[in-house]
Amino acid sequence: MLEKLYNRIQEIYPELVHIRREFHMNPELSHQEVNTPKKVAEYLTNLGIDVQTAVGGRGVVGTLIGGKPGKTVGLRADFDALPIQEEAEVEFKSRIPGVMHACGHDLHTATLLGVAKVLSEVKDEIPGTIKFIHQFAEEATPGGAKPMIEDGCLDGVDIIYGAHVMSTEPLGTVSVKEGYFSSAQDDFNIVIHGKGGHGSEPHLTVDPLVTGSQLIMNLQQLVSRRVNPQHPAVVTVGSFHSGGANNIIPDTAIIKGTVRTYSEEARTIIEKAMEQITKTTCEGTGAGLEYEYIRDCPSIWNDPMETERVAKIATSLFGSEIVKQSEPMNGSEDFAFYQKEIPGVYFIVGGGNPDINATYPHHHPKFNIDERSIIDISNMFITATLDYLSDEK
Repeated sequence: MLEKLYNRIQEIYPELVHIRREFHMNPELSHQEVNTPKKVAEYLTNLGIDVQTAVGGRGVVGTLIGGKPGKTVGLRADFDALPIQEEAEVEFKSRIPGVMHACGHDLHTATLLGVAKVLSEVKDEIPGTIKFIHQFAEEATPGGAKPMIEDGCLDGVDIIYGAHVMSTEPLGTVSVKEGYFSSAQDDFNIVIHGKGGHGSEPHLTVDPLVTGSQLIMNLQQLVSRRVNPQHPAVVTVGSFHSGGANNIIPDTAIIKGTVRTYSEEARTIIEKAMEQITKTTCEGTGAGLEYEYIRDCPSIWNDPMETERVAKIATSLFGSEIVKQSEPMNGSEDFAFYQKEIPGVYFIVGGGNPDINATYPHHHPKFNIDERSIIDISNMFITATLDYLSDEK
């Protein structure tokens, strides 16, 4: 049956390219997706698949019940775009000013629709159930995964697979890693309230600029002196704003940044220590404080046993010499929320090709991708799904 399904993906590939380009030309930002979920739902409904809309807000879930009893597999794709003006010279350029699919989510969505189509054609032979989870707002904070889970998208699901096309990896390659595969993402917002005054009379003020500078330096101790060196971690201050004149000490300073960790232990240590350091630094200078630490997205944790399955499948499809054991990513992905509930595997499929300028990184205005990666992701999803459902263990 697998060869039949591979051939069908090849046959409908032009249709999937057309779908992907339609999404690309009509991108929608996170939490503003209206037409995209409508099109996804309509396509799945026309396949005879049971469809739930407005899942968690704007998500769409299609459920395909096979002809034989068995387990349930979830397959996830995301469909939101980014606030970027497209500069890629392609014939299907974004028609929406300041918005583009600069991360490949349009391709993810078209791919999962194709997988749904070919699997629905053989549903009587499938021993189990497949849920096609089309997620909104992956790029946002908070993202769409958590509300979709709370709304029941994983009900009855035993395993979930997700994939991301990558322009920085060559077409025809697959990267996967067991255990931690991406970092957790947390953010912090700090407002220091001082007492402003004339620059010539600093003794009459509480200088938030000096306090903020001291705090930023103190935060550098978090990773170097608080976290086990065996646990990778990053604390980055990305924004520090205060004042506007050369002879005025301002009233406030605003500091914003991000924290990236893998282990929950390091994440918790940094969260607690950052609050302590921030409070004591401000108390030491007499400054007031507004402090916010936002736990956003946990780390992706690829189930070891299922990662082995995915790696074996990738090797059989692509060859052992081009299947990579990937290094963990410092970027975050809210696919991790699904893996907090059930076992799952998230893997990377190459879509880079210098011949079509598909080499720019994700979130770049000239981002482009080789659309033949649709076939590669489809074959991975199909094979992993049927292999899992046929596994009696």
